[in-house]
Formats: sequence, C-alpha cells, structure tokens
Amino acid sequence: MHTPAPTHGPLLGRQYETERIRELIGAARTGRGGALVLRGEAGIGKSTLLEHAEGAASGFRVLRAGGSPLEAELPFAALHQLCLPVLGHLAELPDEHRQALLIAFDLASGTPDVFRAGLATLGLLSAAGQERPVLCVVDDAHWLDAASSKALTFLARRVSAEPVAMLLAVRLPCETEELDALPGLGVDGLSDTDARALLAAQSHETLDEQVRDRLVDEARGNPLALVALPRAGGFAPPRPTSAPTRVEHEFRATLSGLPAQARLLLTIAGADPTGDPGLLWPAARGLGIDLAAAGEAATATGLVEFGTRVRFFHPLARTAAYGAAATSERRLAHRVLAEATDPVTDPDRRAWHRAQAAAVPDEDVATELERSASRARARGGAVATAAFLERAAELSPDAAQRIERTLAATRAHLDAGDTDRAAALLRTAGSSGLDRFQQAETDLLRGRIALVRAEDSEGPAWMLRAARRLAPLDPERSRESYLEALEMSLLMGRPNGVMDTVLAEARSAAPHPPDILDALDILTSNGHRAAVSLVREALDGAEGPLWTRHPALAIIIAAELWDLDTHMRIVEWLLKHGRESGSPHVLRLGLAQAASAAALSGDLDGAMDAITEEEAIADATGAPPVIYHRLQLAAMRGRRDEASALFGAVMATATATGQVVSNIHWASAVLNNGLANYEEALAAARRATADGELFTAGFTLPELVEAAVRCGEHATAVTALASLTERTEASGTPSGLGIAAYARALVTGAESDYREAIVHLTDTPMLPYRARAHLLYGEWLRRQGRRQDCRPHLRTAHELFSGAGLEAFGRRAANELRATGETARSRTDHARDQLTMQELHIARLVATGATSKEVAARLFLSPRTIDAHLRNIYRKLGINSRRQLRDRPDLRSADPTDADGPG
Repeated sequence: MHTPAPTHGPLLGRQYETERIRELIGAARTGRGGALVLRGEAGIGKSTLLEHAEGAASGFRVLRAGGSPLEAELPFAALHQLCLPVLGHLAELPDEHRQALLIAFDLASGTPDVFRAGLATLGLLSAAGQERPVLCVVDDAHWLDAASSKALTFLARRVSAEPVAMLLAVRLPCETEELDALPGLGVDGLSDTDARALLAAQSHETLDEQVRDRLVDEARGNPLALVALPRAGGFAPPRPTSAPTRVEHEFRATLSGLPAQARLLLTIAGADPTGDPGLLWPAARGLGIDLAAAGEAATATGLVEFGTRVRFFHPLARTAAYGAAATSERRLAHRVLAEATDPVTDPDRRAWHRAQAAAVPDEDVATELERSASRARARGGAVATAAFLERAAELSPDAAQRIERTLAATRAHLDAGDTDRAAALLRTAGSSGLDRFQQAETDLLRGRIALVRAEDSEGPAWMLRAARRLAPLDPERSRESYLEALEMSLLMGRPNGVMDTVLAEARSAAPHPPDILDALDILTSNGHRAAVSLVREALDGAEGPLWTRHPALAIIIAAELWDLDTHMRIVEWLLKHGRESGSPHVLRLGLAQAASAAALSGDLDGAMDAITEEEAIADATGAPPVIYHRLQLAAMRGRRDEASALFGAVMATATATGQVVSNIHWASAVLNNGLANYEEALAAARRATADGELFTAGFTLPELVEAAVRCGEHATAVTALASLTERTEASGTPSGLGIAAYARALVTGAESDYREAIVHLTDTPMLPYRARAHLLYGEWLRRQGRRQDCRPHLRTAHELFSGAGLEAFGRRAANELRATGETARSRTDHARDQLTMQELHIARLVATGATSKEVAARLFLSPRTIDAHLRNIYRKLGINSRRQLRDRPDLRSADPTDADGPG
C-alpha cells in the first residue's frame, strides 16, 4: 500500500479547511494564539490536514503528541509527549510551575494538579515562543488520557496572547467533553468530483468507469477509503458498512496474507502505544522472530514503518494489526512487552502489559496493579487509579479481595467523574457474599452516585441506609455517614425530609459525646436559644473545627447563627488550606464564601475579585462556576435589568434547586426592597422562607418584615419578626441584634428601636445593613414631620450606599433626601463602572504592587494575557502606567481573598 504524499500546498477539496488553518498559523505568527479542533470520522483526512499545517508553519517549532487507547489511563502521558522537546525551558519557569510539571511527568515526588500543570505548560510554551512561534499538533485527541485532555483544554483557552497555535484532531462520533468546548472545524467527505480526482491520482492503472463510480459511492468521500478500497480491484461485493469499517476490513485482509512472524511482529507493535523500537525489538526477539524478514514483509504492506519510532500509516492500521490477532496472540504480545519493560523505570506500564497478558486470575499481577494504582493516586491520576484497580479486581482469585478491589475501583471511578462506569462496576459487586461493612460501603457508593445524577433522587436514602448498617458496627462512622447525607442533600437541593430522618435516627444512637447532630436536633426541636451553646461547641469541635471535615455544613450553620466571626474564620481556613493544598474544590468554596462575605459587607469590588478568581479556577478545572455569590452581588448592586436577567438565567438551568433557588428568592427580595417594589419583594421573601431552609430562610426574614410592613400585612410581619428575634437574640451578635432591632422598629414604630439598631450596627462590617438602619430611621423621621432630624440619617445612608455602589438603595435614599428639599450629591465615577469584573480584579491586584507574573499565576493566565488586559484597562481609565493605577483610591483596597498578598 502506498500512502498519499504529504503536501504543503492546497489539498484536494480542502480549500476551506486549509484556509482556516492558515489563518490560525498566521495569527500565532503575530502573537495572537488560538486553537482549532478538527472533527471527523476515521480516514476523513484529519491527519493529512495536521501534516499540511506542519508544512505551512514555516519558522515554527512543531510539537507533536497523540492519543492512544492503550495509554488513555496513564495520566499526563500525552502532555509529556508534547512538552518533551521544550523541557529545556523548564529553568525559565517559576519554581512552583517547574515543580508542577516535574510532578505531573513523574520526575519529582508529589501530587500533581491538572490546572497547575496546564498553567506551567502555558509558561513553558510561552518561553519556547520567545525564540520562534510554536505549533502544537495533537492527533487522535479522542484517546488522550484525562489529565492531558484537561490540561490541553486549559492551555487552548489561554494562548490568545501567545505565539502558539494548537491543532487537535478528534474522531467522530467519539465524545470529548473538555475538547468539545473549544473552537472546532468539521471535516466532511470530499465531493464526488474531488473523490474521482483523488482516485485518479492514487491509482496506477485505469479504472473501469463503472468500478470507479461504485468506489466513489462506497467511499462516501472518505479519502482513506478511496486510497485503500481500490486494492480489492473494485470487484469485491459491496457491504452495508461505514467507510472506516470497510477500510479496516481491507487492512485486515492485507494482514492475513503476511507470514505468521510478520503478523506477530505487527501484533506486538500494535500492543505497544509508545512506538519505542527499544521495546519492540527485544520483545520480538524473545519469541524468536526473524526481525529482518518479518520487518521487511510488514513494511512492504505500507501499513507501518520502522525507524527511530514505530509508526503506523493510520490509527485504523494499528487497530487492524492488533484486532486481527487471536486473543492468545495478543496476550503473548503483552507478555513479551512486559518482559522487555524495565520494572524500575516503568513499573506501571509493565504491570499493565502483565495484566493484559493474563488469561486467568493471578494474585501476583493483581497486587502489582494495586501498587500501580497507589502510584497513580499519588500522582493525581484518578482515571489511571480506577483502571488499575478495576483490572486488579478482575484478576483477583479470592472472592473477598475481588469485592474489596471492586469497591475501591468504584470509588476511584467516582473520583475521576465517571459516574456511569462507577455504577456499572458497583452492580458487578452484587449483594451476596458481602460482609456488613461492604454492604454499608456499597450503599454509601450508591448514594454518592445518585447524588451526582440529576434524575436520581434516592441518594440521601442510600446514605441513610449505610448509616443504619454502620450504627452497630462503627458508631462514629455511622454518624459521619448521617452528616454526609445531610450535607449533600442540602448542597444538592434535595433535602426531602432528610434532616428530620437523620436527626430522628441519630437521636436513638448509642451513647456518644455531644456533636453537631445533637446540636441540630435541639435547634430544630427546641429552638435557637436552647441550642446555640451546643451548636457553637460542635462548630469548634473537640477533634478540630467542623469545617475541616464538613465545610459546607459549617458555613450554613454559622450563617444560621448570624455569626460573622465564625464565618470569616471558615473563609480564612478554606482560602489558606485551598491555596496550600492546591485543592480547587476547597479554594473555590473559600472564594465563593469570600465573595458572599464581601457582598454582604458592601464591598462589591472585593466580591468581584473573589468571583473572578473562582470563575478562573472553575474554567481551569472544567467545572461550572458557583452561582450563589453572583446572586448576592447582583442583589446588593441593585441593577434591576442586570439582576433580573441573571435570576432568570439561573432559574432556567439544571442547577436551580435547593439552596440556589432559595438564594434567588432572597436576592429578589433584597433587590425589590431596594427598588421599593414591595409587593414583589414580599412574594420573593415568602418563597425564600417557605421551606425553612437553614441560613437562607433566617437571612430572608428582615426582607420579609420590611416588605410585609410596606404592604400592610401586619400579621405576616409580626410572625417573621418573632422568628428573626428568636434567632438573633440566641446568637447575640451585634449584626443580628442590629438588624432585628430595625425590623422591630418597622413593626412597632418605636424610635428607641431605630436608635438601638444604629448602635449595634455601627462597628460591624455589614455596611448595607448599617446604611439601611439609617435609611429606615430617616424615612420614619420624615414621615413624623421631623425634617431637620431625618436629613443627617438620610445623608449618611445615601453616602454609604452610593460610596459602596449599592445603586437601588442609594436611589431610594436620594429620593427621600429630595423629599426633604435637599439634593443628594452625585456619585463620582468608579473603576468598577468602567471595567469588566476580570479587568477590575487585575487592576486592583496590580495597584497593590503585584507583577504580571503574580497576577497570571493567580488567574491561571499567561503574563502576556495580563499585559493585554492592562492595555485595555489603561485605555478605559485614561491612564498609561502601573503607578497611575496605584494612585487611584478606588483600586487601593485590600484583597479580601488572600491576606498574604497575590501569588
């Protein structure tokens, strides 16, 4: 078989595709990088387009990588392949980034981090691009290992300010969740005219017109099929299969005519995804293969070439070489590859080959796979961990060991995000033969799987069942399972009576030291006053603070107590622990809570900073951004159209359940109270408090009181006030007491309550509520005809609201001032009104003295991208230097998300 010679001029029938590639390369040449994913069926010409791009990228450094089904479980395999030629630039990276890549490539000890490895790769390519532009070519990207796929997706989104072009090829109909979000180009079949021209160019003899037309019809525009099918002479009976399938059949037909030793050599080559002759030749010699004769026969087919690398003509050729072999021959190939693989330098690949070679359960191989799983886990390779453990389970001769390994593999698949595979594997564990601990573990895993699936509401029920099973076996773990059921049901928006069930069953547990479950039981049964001391003890915890084990639940409970000090302790711990551990989940939770605290304190810039950083991490890790802090920011900012659009968009998503919906209703109540749309505020507040959810219901009570009073619904206001008072008096915090005092003043009309509210709130960080106390008192004084007395309070309210950018409440205060005959001073322009949220965050960091490299590390961008943002910031603010940024008072406030400064 002869392959089409690569061409760097226009490709037949590919004018549009080559023009898109030319534009990508041309932009990268001028420092405007980008990525393009070629998508099409096997043989459609994606690899040819990649070769064309390499030829068109004159003056570029070309970096290549490729996915392989046999390497899909090895973390960072493809990324290492891509970066290998430029690792000489490692010394130019900051220590943290250099270490991230060394760990990812198993060249240093530590736990790798996908998005830090991606950021380090960005720095590496940026350094390489200083010499000449870089073209990254990734073929068969549908077979990338998960870590490389995520890191390359991260990279592709961030090369816009770099001289880096990225081209990736993905076979359809394979699903590539991360890569699907990148700019793509569908590669379709050739037209009949172009197909005939390609046939004529490839054929060494004149084809009968009828035969040619049938070949064109059967190939359906697939170039590989047009090259491969004519070898059948045009007289093979047509088959109702796809062109790629036909091509693979033809490849297999070619293989069937080879001598046995040549076929076996190709089977070994197909079983080794590295293409390393240093493995292939020793493995083949171990079977007594005549390398010269077998190699010559294999090369003559045109399916493979042997050089410094073993390279198949097309992935379908590799698939055919491996798939055409008998099962016993494939096992034999893996056995000799295992024997040829160094057990010291590459123990995991050796273990994998041994596993593929095993025909029956083998405890030695299973144990070796477990060790590989441990190494993969330490390197952060969740997919590899799951794959090693699953195969270890399959090869376990002992039933008890097989169950333990199956459960461990299920956990690993869940950690890797493969819920469907986890569920399928868990079903194989069955229920018979499980001991009581394993039955409980199975229930817990079923619960975690169900909680991830939007359509499955049985998650808490399974977790409760696990807790019941564990109660007589391991009471402490049982209570942790109850807590996990409660926390997850709250977070996923599926309480469904879970709290009542958890507390009722925990109440009957064996004697134990008082804990958070006991505290919550008292709180729900006897109220906040009876429970507050025990809740606080449980939050601090005898074995360490609750938030180190159940941070989300601790946050909700602290907010339920109006305990801002504890909430800030939790936020500080989350941010510190998240940054030190590199855990994106913990850091995102900390940033989201920092944004909430900033929004509720009237620090909109600080809230935007935290939101920007949280969204940067979400984008880097491929996770959806957190929503509730954006709702809180929108409510406080008070822009009706902007907030309403956000509320509607969130309500329309699949994530709009539980706490998210309650937060939307709370935010709508705050927004409409600020806008003086009291009927809408009342309806929203009623919805937010209807289910009595922890935190949101209690925090909405002040909005419900005000809206009910304004709407003349006195009974509703009285009931809400009683509930609010019970909570705030129990907690005894100045913020809670102050807010309850102004709510009480609204109901009673007692001037002393207004004054008390202002006294309590004066030294608290909750600026919006302090300003509201002044606003409400000023409004009441004006309605009492005390115009001179009301003006200072209305003026204070307006200055606080306006200075913080709380626009709706600011307008309400300004309207009240005008009614007294005084004109409110207009607010000066603020940077937040001229910049995007990301630009504002960058400007504030730079204003504190952070370098572009430090800001880039913080936001998972390149320094060049930060510099591009700075140019936009300078233009919008009418300045031209970092010093002028530092001189702006609206950019100099401290960063609320990191007391230690940027970086």
